[in-house]
Amino acid sequence: MTFDRPAQLLAMLIVEAAIGYPAFLFHRIGHPVSWIGMLITTLESSWNTGKAKRKRAVGLVLLFAIATAAGSAGWLIEHVTGNGPAILLIILCGTTGLAQRSLHEHVISVLQPLRSNDLPGARAAVSRIVGRDTGTLDEAGVSTAAIESLAESFCDGIVAPAFWFLLAGLPGLFVAKAINTADSMVGHRDEPFRDFGWASARADDLINLLPARLSGLLIALAAMRGLRTMLRYARHHASPNGGWPEAAMAGAIGRKLGGPVSYDGEPAARAALGDGPPPLAANLVEALQIYRRGCLLLWLAVGALAWLR
Repeated sequence: MTFDRPAQLLAMLIVEAAIGYPAFLFHRIGHPVSWIGMLITTLESSWNTGKAKRKRAVGLVLLFAIATAAGSAGWLIEHVTGNGPAILLIILCGTTGLAQRSLHEHVISVLQPLRSNDLPGARAAVSRIVGRDTGTLDEAGVSTAAIESLAESFCDGIVAPAFWFLLAGLPGLFVAKAINTADSMVGHRDEPFRDFGWASARADDLINLLPARLSGLLIALAAMRGLRTMLRYARHHASPNGGWPEAAMAGAIGRKLGGPVSYDGEPAARAALGDGPPPLAANLVEALQIYRRGCLLLWLAVGALAWLR
């Protein structure tokens, strides 16, 4: 087995799961995603003005700028390291685009107060990982929000960056992460981002097209069920991609996800995904177990690819 991209990715996945992104480093210099976020915030504050056509144009320029910057940084790192021992730099930099450990920690932070009947604490914890209103959520509402975030982020934070690293190396991983960050910040359907974030939202849909379906498949395989639910309900989701891992997870735990929520006090109708009652804390435990097995399956698939090559 040569230390090519699959082997590098396997090392990235293992290292990131083991140590994540060190807290002391985050407090000192931030995180590459936060750097991208600061750049987006700076540009958006001065560019997001004028009529709809202009907003779409400058939104496209913003997307091109951050994608070019991210891809160039990835290319430079790969160019400097070459194929020698310095390849360790690629692995360490690549871990910043993965989120296995941090996603698990964020969801555990919701589960712990939920299991202790500390509903205010659970609401506060889940508000850090979802955009919906959380102040009045009950146990089922908190569990639903956490499980949906876990399933969708399995794609956005793990499978998608891994997929693009395999296809295009560190530049591909960095570009995918930059696009995902732009979508999360400005790719909204309401004002003031409806037109300015249009390009970011469509680009994110494109880069996640295959990873979302792979994510759903990994979840279903990890649970040994959920495939039928995924195929039946995935297209009911408002997003062309979000429904695949979420519907797979709904089928995997035998519960119903989706349903009405509110954002900034405004009700939002959402399709139901799956059958059965809404999930509770015990189902969040089950979802985390499936998530961990899904990550392991990804490791095994990447390891098999590395061995075959």
